[in-house]
Amino acid sequence: MQKAIIVGATSGIGLGIARILIKEGYKVGVTGRRQHRLEEFRQENPDQIVTRNFDCTSEDNAGHLDYLVDRLQGIDLLVLSSGIGYLNKHLQLEKESKTIALNVKAFTEIVNWAMHRFQSQNKGQLVVISSIAGLRGGWIAPAYGASKSYQIRYLEGLRQRCKKLNLPIVITDIRPGFVKTEMAKGDGRFWQASVEKAAKQCVNVIRHKKDVGYVTRRWRLIAYLLMVLPNWLYKRIA
Repeated sequence: MQKAIIVGATSGIGLGIARILIKEGYKVGVTGRRQHRLEEFRQENPDQIVTRNFDCTSEDNAGHLDYLVDRLQGIDLLVLSSGIGYLNKHLQLEKESKTIALNVKAFTEIVNWAMHRFQSQNKGQLVVISSIAGLRGGWIAPAYGASKSYQIRYLEGLRQRCKKLNLPIVITDIRPGFVKTEMAKGDGRFWQASVEKAAKQCVNVIRHKKDVGYVTRRWRLIAYLLMVLPNWLYKRIA
C-alpha cells in the first residue's frame, strides 16, 4: 500500500487530492489547523486515514511529520497544499508577513524535511501546489506572488540538485490558476475550476511524475503569455 502525507487537507485542493488517493488505495496522513474537519474526514475511512492537527507557522513541523510517518509506517509521497494569500491594496505589513511566514518559511521547513526523508530512504515524490501567480508580480497581492515565485525557483533548484547528485526523488510543481476554494478572493475570475476538477488534474500530474503541471491545463497558455510578455506591456495591462 502506497503512503502519502498531505499538508493542508481540511478543505480545497488538498482535501480533494486526499479523497482521490484514498480511492486509489493509498493510506493517507492529513494535516490542518481545524481539528473538527480532520476528524470528520477521518471518519469517512478510518482504516486509511491518519490525522495530525497543527499550524505550520507556529509548531514543530518536522516532529509532526515524523509522527505521521510512524503512524503510516512509511512515506512515498508528500503533497504540500497549505498556503495563504491576501488582496492587499493598502500594503498592510501584517498581511504580507503572514503570507511570508507560511508560503516561504514554513514551506522551506517542510520541503527540507521531505528531501532529507526521501534521500535517506532513496525514493519519494515531493509535490507542491504553488500558483501561476508566481510567474509575474501582482500589484494587489505582492507578497503572495513573490512567495509563489520563491517556491517555484526553490523547487527548480531541488530538481537540479536531484539530477546532479543522482537522487531518485521526483520534484513536482503544480501551478493552479483560479480554483473555487475557500481561499479564493476577488471577483470576475475566469476559467475558474471546481475543486473536484482541479484535484483530479493534480492527481494526474502526480501520477505521471511531471516536473511542472498547470491546473487546469488551459492555464499553460496563460503561463506562456506571462513569461514572454515584455515588461513595458505587462505594467500597462496587469
